[in-house]
Amino acid sequence: MTLRELYERAVALGMEHDPRGREAVQRALQERQKQYEAMKEQQRRFFDPEALRNPYSDTRILSGTGQEELQSILVGIDVEVQELLLAEALRARGQRVDAVLAHHPEGRAYANLYQVMGMQADILNRFGVPINVAEDLLEGRTKEVERKLMPVNHTRAVDAARLLGIPFLCLHTVADNMVSTYLQRLFEQKAPYSLADVLELLLEIPEYQEAARVGAGPKLLVGSETRKAGKIFVDMTGGTEGSKEIFQSMAASGISTVVAMHLSEEHRKEAEKNHVNVVIAGHIASDNLGLNLLLDGILKEAPLQVLECSGFRRISRA
Repeated sequence: MTLRELYERAVALGMEHDPRGREAVQRALQERQKQYEAMKEQQRRFFDPEALRNPYSDTRILSGTGQEELQSILVGIDVEVQELLLAEALRARGQRVDAVLAHHPEGRAYANLYQVMGMQADILNRFGVPINVAEDLLEGRTKEVERKLMPVNHTRAVDAARLLGIPFLCLHTVADNMVSTYLQRLFEQKAPYSLADVLELLLEIPEYQEAARVGAGPKLLVGSETRKAGKIFVDMTGGTEGSKEIFQSMAASGISTVVAMHLSEEHRKEAEKNHVNVVIAGHIASDNLGLNLLLDGILKEAPLQVLECSGFRRISRA
């Protein structure tokens, strides 16, 4: 398998498991094509052509030609300069490392993280939140995230990978789609009665068991274990946290419980004010689950050696 083949398989799987549904994903790509065709030549000079095939701006090959043949990859949740130096040190000791795979975005993929947030509106709409409300609230939050990313030195790790000659890619929303869809289907199939049942279901999953062993397991953030779970919404994809004002609309649409990777204090207060239960599954544990599900699909027909680092633990369901 080449680096590009790994990347393209990841994008295809991410699209297949996108909570919006394939039709919405294809429509988003068609709209992007129209925008590109309407651009002036000067604007096209700075356009990323990958965006016409891949709807997720935070998933990209960051370093390398894409033609590199892979036998062994180093995988981490966060990959920065120190992890790339680790890869170089492993190579010096005789360990083959053909590429480094990160979950969280770096480089251009990090700078453009905010661009994937629009998918949150379509996901919420599928759960009954009016699309005009979801889009309006999300617009302000997206601009806020864009402003926060503007001063970030996002090319540091990519520069290090280039100087070290290490192929480097990040798979963010494609992996988050995997965990979001997996858990949503699980809760719909099992229909947990109480919040205690939600926590129990999560703790049947190896990644959350591993997190619990190191003190980072699932926790109840808003609500009590005896409360009824009601309608559950798994909020784990779309770049980063959406608008904190959305909880009022969630409650009005019938959502009783949100299962999330993480939640800011401001968002927690809004959830509590609007009587929405919140279960925090765990950030790194959920990232692990998403990456493992993604790698299961990618490596099904072309196995690779996977070296673990930076919070990642390979758990195969094959």
